[in-house]
Amino acid sequence: MMNSLRRALMQAWVGQRAQDRGLAMALWPISAVFGALVWLRRALYRLGGFKQHVLPVPVLVVGNVLVGGVGKTPIVMALVQHLTHQGWRVGVLSRGYGRLPNSDKKQPDIRPVLPDSAAQDVGDEPLLIARNCQVPVWVGSNRAAAGLALLKQHPDVDVLVCDDGLQHWLLARDLELCVFDERGVGNGCLLPAGPLREPWPRSAWRHPVTRRDVPMWVVQTSGQTPPGAFTVRRELATFARQADGTQRSLQSWVNTPVQALAGIAKPEVFFDMLRAQGLQLAHTQALPDHADVRGLTLNLAWGDVLCTEKDAVKLWAQHPQAWAVPLLTELPSALLQAIDTALPSTKNPKLSSPHGH
Repeated sequence: MMNSLRRALMQAWVGQRAQDRGLAMALWPISAVFGALVWLRRALYRLGGFKQHVLPVPVLVVGNVLVGGVGKTPIVMALVQHLTHQGWRVGVLSRGYGRLPNSDKKQPDIRPVLPDSAAQDVGDEPLLIARNCQVPVWVGSNRAAAGLALLKQHPDVDVLVCDDGLQHWLLARDLELCVFDERGVGNGCLLPAGPLREPWPRSAWRHPVTRRDVPMWVVQTSGQTPPGAFTVRRELATFARQADGTQRSLQSWVNTPVQALAGIAKPEVFFDMLRAQGLQLAHTQALPDHADVRGLTLNLAWGDVLCTEKDAVKLWAQHPQAWAVPLLTELPSALLQAIDTALPSTKNPKLSSPHGH
């Protein structure tokens, strides 16, 4: 029942059929209430009723205004790698979606992500970032508190990248990247009549909670790129690897049937990418995004198992023989240059001058 409702909503958000428009119109009164709450929350921040927490290092937020996955985490990892190459000491903050809550309600629900952490404790995407980028990663519903904890434990970190959190106004930010996919803004309506978490574009909501100038860049992961936005290049790597680091060329499977598994927002995109490499998929298994794969059984009679890296950080605990295929993400040089220019020139503001807002 819930899956049918979810599919109907998603179709209404992007569809052009009369029944799609009818459902969106029926939900519009609820969207009006949601919009009023968004406006009120922003007004409370602007008037000082809610306080933003300013961290002592620059904060870059990579988020989205659409419901559902748009490909933020690969962009976060590409950005972390770029900043690291530029000499920054990077830390990453995340909500840790899908993790189990802290059993001790009296303690703040923030925690570090270690290479040997379990995905159910920290979330699959933060674990993927920690393992691939090898930088400090902390998760918490309160990203400001998570940032303070990270900086206390890693005082050498001089820039923070937040995976998601565009609407998490509690955390002050210096730069924002807003990620879109082929859906664009859908029907342009707020939840639940449409897919938008906040009114877009922000032209009428400039500096929604602060009067400071916070640069924002729009990046597109798939579909047509609108004017002024940056196109992100994504493609599968030419190899796959197992839990022990063993690598194998994708081309070695061209004449051998394999099976593919994906628990991401758009599993079919991964399957299509494998087929584009010439692979024969004898069986595909599409799981919900952030699915718990504990207890999942694999029938090896269908061939070797290929999955995404996001699935592998969970799957390898029980199935180390699964093959993870990395997704290579390339950010445009013009975007990286704009980010470099907007960041302070001093790498460690805590050791020189305080980072002001």
